[in-house]
Amino acid sequence: MIEEDKKATLEALKIAFTYMPKAIEVNKYDYGDRYQWVLKHVETVREALLINGIDPDEVDGEINSDISPNSTY
Repeated sequence: MIEEDKKATLEALKIAFTYMPKAIEVNKYDYGDRYQWVLKHVETVREALLINGIDPDEVDGEINSDISPNSTY
C-alpha cells in the first residue's frame, strides 16, 4: 500500500471509529444477542488504530477538534 493510500485509509478508520459506540455503551438491552459481536468489532478497530500508532481515546478530539474540549493533561 502506498503511503498516501495508507494515510487515507487510517483517516477513514478514525472517522468511522468516532461514530462507533464506546464499549461501555454496548449492552444486551440495546444490541440484543449481537452485543458480543459489536464489542468484538469495537475492539478490532481499537487494535487496528493502536497497531498504527494512533491512540483510540484521542481520535474523537482529533476528528472533531472544533467541538471537542481541550485536553486536561
